[in-house]
Parts: sequence; C-alpha cells; structure tokens
Amino acid sequence: MSQPPASLSPWALNVSPSPTLAVDAKAKALKAAGEDVCGLAAGEPDFDTPVHIKAAAARALDEGKTKYAPTPGIPPLREALAQKYTDTYGIPAEPAQVVVSPGGKFSCYLTVLALCGAGDEVIIPAPFWVSYPEMVKLAGATPKQVLATDKTGFKLTPEMLEAAITPRSKLLILNSPSNPTGAVYTAAELEAITAVAVKHNLYIMSDEIYEHLLYDGVRHVSPASFSSEARERTIIVSGFAKTFSMTGWRLGTIVAPVAIAKAVAGMQSQMTSNATTFAQWGALAAYAEWDQTKAALDEMLVAFDRRRKLVHAGLNAIDGIECLLAQGAFYLFPNISGFGIDDMVFCERLLEEQKVAAVPGSAFGAPGFLRISYATADVTLQKGLDRLATFCAGL
Repeated sequence: MSQPPASLSPWALNVSPSPTLAVDAKAKALKAAGEDVCGLAAGEPDFDTPVHIKAAAARALDEGKTKYAPTPGIPPLREALAQKYTDTYGIPAEPAQVVVSPGGKFSCYLTVLALCGAGDEVIIPAPFWVSYPEMVKLAGATPKQVLATDKTGFKLTPEMLEAAITPRSKLLILNSPSNPTGAVYTAAELEAITAVAVKHNLYIMSDEIYEHLLYDGVRHVSPASFSSEARERTIIVSGFAKTFSMTGWRLGTIVAPVAIAKAVAGMQSQMTSNATTFAQWGALAAYAEWDQTKAALDEMLVAFDRRRKLVHAGLNAIDGIECLLAQGAFYLFPNISGFGIDDMVFCERLLEEQKVAAVPGSAFGAPGFLRISYATADVTLQKGLDRLATFCAGL
C-alpha cells in the first residue's frame, strides 16, 4: 500500500536548499567518482584549524568539559568576546550582550527570528549571502531585495536604502566584508547608511563573519561604532568559522542590546540548548592566546592575498569577463553577462564540460555573475582559470 504524500508545513514548502552547498556537493560527488574537479564553489578555508585552538579543545575533552553549558555560552568566552569589541572596535560591550550559538548561520537566523514576524519587511542588499532571504521567509517575514551592481562596487547607497524603506520595514541586513563579492564598506559609506537606518528606526543585522580577512590596508568598521543610537539598533553577528578556519566547529556569535540578547538566548534554549561545550573552550584559546592566533591568521592572509591577485588577473585576462578587485573575504564576483548566457546554465556547463565548480550569481540575487572562491590551493586556482578560459573561448 502506497504511503500518502507528506503534508509539509508552509515553511518547508517555502524554503529553498542552499545552492552553494548543492554545487559543492555535486563537485565532491564527481571527485569521488574519479573526476579531476577544480572546486571553486565552497566558502571554506583550505587551512587547518590553528594548533593551539585544537589543543585547547582536546584539553577540555580530557578535563571532562563535555556537559551542558549555559545557553548563551561559557562565561570566559562571553567575557573575551565582550572585551574584544570594547578594545578592538571601541564598541562598549558586556558579557550579558553576548550569545554563542551553534554556527554563524544559526546566529543570523536567531537574530531574524528575534526581531521579525508576519507583516515585517527585511531589506537585503543584493548580491547577498544565499541564506538571508530564506531565513526571513522562515520567520514569516518578507525579504525585500535591493540590487547593488558592480557599478556601485556591489554596495548599497543611502539613496538606495531610502527608496526601499516602507512603513513595514523592520530590519536591514548588512554584510561587510561581503559574501559573495568581497566588497568592504568604508567608514564613511557605512556611517551614511547607518544614519538612514537610525532615522527610520530600522534594526541592523551586521554580519561581520569575515571581519579579519581584509587586504590593501583596509580596516573593518561596524555600524555599532558610530553612536549610542546605532548601538541600540545594531546586532553584530560573527563567528569562528572563516577567519580561524573552524567551519566544522559550528560556533557563531551575537553581540546585541541586552533585551535582544536575552530573547535570542531564550529561543536558543528551546532549539539547541547550547553550542558544543568543548568547542567553546577551544574557541576561547583564539582570544586567550591571540599572538598564536594572529600568527596563523597572518599566514592565511598572505596566501589569500596572493590568490586574490592571481584569480583577479586571470579572470580579467579572459575575453568577455570583467571583475572588480575585492578587498575582503575570499571571493571574487566576475561579470559574465557579456556572453549572453544564463549564469545558471553557464555554471552547469562549466562543471560538466570543464569540471570547474563555481556558483551562479542568481543564487545571490545577481544574475549575470559568478562567485569564485579562492580559499583553495594556488595550483587548483590556476588550473580552474585555464579551464574557464578554454570554456569561454568556446562560447
């Protein structure tokens, strides 16, 4: 007897799977089948987690730190994070404002859930990280995309924000350095946008997960740093995955006004209890032993910067491709619209014909572009560029 079709919820029916993970999974399946695939899709550093961080987690295991932890995080880690924002960015913070969660992605989702519901609009500058609109839909709110092309350096302008605001607008999502473009807002650009948000009583979710991956002397700035009014309306989301090469550890962070932090912790207590206890003790070492952390980070940055320039030059050497030079993260976002081919078809054919995995810009709300990750070995990047050039020459 056949089973009746599942009666799925509106949330399950309304959400789309992550296209970046889907492309990466397909590339890995081809590799497992023996194909020589150049994977330029995944946003994951190819470096190992720094030794001292792994050692701290191992010590925590040996010491039996394997039980439940306080829902918002172990106190020493929350204290270290509050101190970091106070000392490094001039943003007064206390441990009560900090929540440690199971991954930066979950930190973003908790923030959206804490602030938004049915009837609310969330303004999302495109190109955007693929999960933002889906999180908003899962909260019952409405994502409102505002496209910022390469003509504005992939950055939202104050005028664009003003034009997008309606009486239903509740939250603005900002991501600097950006996934997928690598764009970084200057202090002046960010201050002007923050002023508009404050004027219209918008909250700002500032996704700063790539805060340490910066090039060309660029400095990271948070919207919360501009004024007390901005701090009252800004929720900073970050984590350990990207800059400390800890993607599998699943540790995200939230720094928010106390009332919002408490709301987030309350929801987390019902969803996941706490982030993995011994992983938090490992993460604490990232700040407690900052000299070692910085040495490992500097080594990664040297490699990422070299790869950034290699891929940027290689992309712009291909007829029909134009690409801005990113100043942060580990992505480039080339414009392929000149070929007159749908970017999703472009990526499908590129993987099938040349075994190069990239993510179509449509996944990020920006048709006509690709996201290339240079968080992989130089030899893989060069091989991928050569194959991409061959593919483009045949179009």
